Amino acid sequence: MALSELSVAFFLQVFVIVAACRAMGWIMKRFFDQPQVIGEMIAGVILGPSLLGLLAPDVQAMIFPKDAKPVLYVCAQLGVGLYMFLVGLGFRTDHFRLNARSAVAVSVSGMAAPFLVAVALTPWLLNLDLFGKGITSVQATLFMGACISITAFPVLARIIQERGLTKTPLGSLALSAGAIDDAGAWTVLAIVLASFGGGPEVAIKAIVGGGLFAAFMIVLGPKLLAPLARWAEREGKVTPQILAVAVMLFGLSAWAMDAAGLHSVFGGFLLGVAMPRGLLTREIRKQVEPFTTALLVPMFFAFSGLNTQLTMVNSLNLAAIATVILVGSVAAKGLACWAAARVTGQDNATAMAVGTLMNARGLMELIIINIGLQKGIIGPALFSMLVVMAIVTTLMASPLFELVYGRKARASGELGQLNEADDNEDIVAAPAKGLA
Repeated sequence: MALSELSVAFFLQVFVIVAACRAMGWIMKRFFDQPQVIGEMIAGVILGPSLLGLLAPDVQAMIFPKDAKPVLYVCAQLGVGLYMFLVGLGFRTDHFRLNARSAVAVSVSGMAAPFLVAVALTPWLLNLDLFGKGITSVQATLFMGACISITAFPVLARIIQERGLTKTPLGSLALSAGAIDDAGAWTVLAIVLASFGGGPEVAIKAIVGGGLFAAFMIVLGPKLLAPLARWAEREGKVTPQILAVAVMLFGLSAWAMDAAGLHSVFGGFLLGVAMPRGLLTREIRKQVEPFTTALLVPMFFAFSGLNTQLTMVNSLNLAAIATVILVGSVAAKGLACWAAARVTGQDNATAMAVGTLMNARGLMELIIINIGLQKGIIGPALFSMLVVMAIVTTLMASPLFELVYGRKARASGELGQLNEADDNEDIVAAPAKGLA
């Protein structure tokens, strides 16, 4: 396909993707009281071979020609990289100090139980050839464990924020546990990615290089970035020059993680965590979030949808596998988090609410499984099953939370504690507002 034809296809894709995502997002929010991200996830599947490609294959091929897919892929990677940068900007280390005992117990339990499910399921899934060629049982188990244990931290944050529970014990506990849980899942994914390549040297390079970069960003990053924050304070805003520096640093961080053999999303997240809090992070979020959430992340959903073929789950056997994965994942994480919260002194309603919130997987799950598909860890059929799990568990979160905790919260007046957040009290504000 000529460059001019690629350009024509790309701009048509922009129109179709944004229109579909906004329309589905509005429908889900207006009629089903679901967050925008649910509609966008569903829109991505609709635009792929599961629906549009099934009902109108010629139309789908015209909008999304195969030769144009690499362009969409690059935009999708930029979108998730910037999204994780936004998550990092809103990451609150002080949540680790609140309800530390319960948070650690909930997060560890919320990872241990899903990993046990992964240990039980993986040999079965390997025998069914649902993983990529050459994948070892250890790699497959670790990857499935990361997929099952991940939490949609921005979805969790959005539910807590919308209900005014940010300053409550439940809010602090859920946010702390979600942050620790996701950090663990991404660490496991990094180990899996590090095991690919040309032998132990590549794995060592990824683990050591990625670890050194993470340590550098966490320990020295805030000090090295302090002049950028002072520059913004002097100007009273984030000027185009300051934003350009931030974008350059994002590109460099993403490249460093890719060069180490991991993934660019790690670089974006670490840079966001390292950014000094204050005017700098607040204004960067305001400027970067709209473009990221309105255009780039929907392109990621569309790219995911093009790889999702629900028609591959075309037998009772495969449908049963998908059901087992879904039920096992929900039960393991929900019950483990509930039990850990109860053991550490939380009342039953709070413990059930924590289990419900921790079970949502959302965009974080899609990022992980897209990496898995890209690296050849999983096949298209398992990818499609995990997409369904991501959508269903995210759909469940809000209504189940309302069922198990909404009435209790209203009765105790906790819903009246609305969070008038300044920058020191934000909870993953940027991605939560636009995506969660």
